[in-house]
Amino acid sequence: MSLSPETSPPSGKLRVAAIGDLHVGENHVQPYRELFQRISDEADVLALCGDLTNYGKTPEAEILAEDLRACSIPVVGVLGNHDYECGQPDEVRRILHDGGLKVLDGEAIEIDGVGFAGCKGFIGGYGRYMLSAFGEPEIKSFVQASVDENLKLESSLRMLRSERNVVLLHYAPVLDTVEGEPPEIFAFLGSARMGETIDRFEGVSCVLHGHAHRGAYEGRTAKGVPVYNVARPVLNRDLGVEYALYEI
Repeated sequence: MSLSPETSPPSGKLRVAAIGDLHVGENHVQPYRELFQRISDEADVLALCGDLTNYGKTPEAEILAEDLRACSIPVVGVLGNHDYECGQPDEVRRILHDGGLKVLDGEAIEIDGVGFAGCKGFIGGYGRYMLSAFGEPEIKSFVQASVDENLKLESSLRMLRSERNVVLLHYAPVLDTVEGEPPEIFAFLGSARMGETIDRFEGVSCVLHGHAHRGAYEGRTAKGVPVYNVARPVLNRDLGVEYALYEI
């Protein structure tokens, strides 16, 4: 599934470049323009897996949008928790859309025969430690937020009719790719609900997410769907690359 940036894909395959956690700051100057230009020569689609800005500020989104205009290939992605920090995710989404990014928030899109579904996702934990809606109303609201994001993911997957599909998230749908982070924060890095939903659909070629900077690069859902943590710190540390490249 993984390719080096120099590898050419077999005929009929779609080359998908992926990065998460760009964390563009308002003082950055063209931080990704040159990289996006290179990716455009080496991939067919660019997927961005959340935390595209550092604080969800308008100037940060505008800087990234300008760099995105250097892409000559389709760009799809999801927002992350950092993109919500200033309380204006809709404005961040609008600015990035104007720059050429198709932001998935429960929607889906098909590009050259490959479907892309996704949403931000949310937290909640894994396995027997997944938080349930019991007790105080605050806990129930917290769990409901996780359920609501999972419903977005389900809706986006139901929209697809393609045989090859990629799921984009920010939060991790499996425990495998958060291993390496402190165990005390595992529950705040993702939720098994998303992995369970992904496994109910046929044709998911892989799942791409970010968020867990100190997590592991690769994991699988219970039914064996490959899951890749493409947070930039993970790609830099584990693969020695600036972005991951997959053939779908």
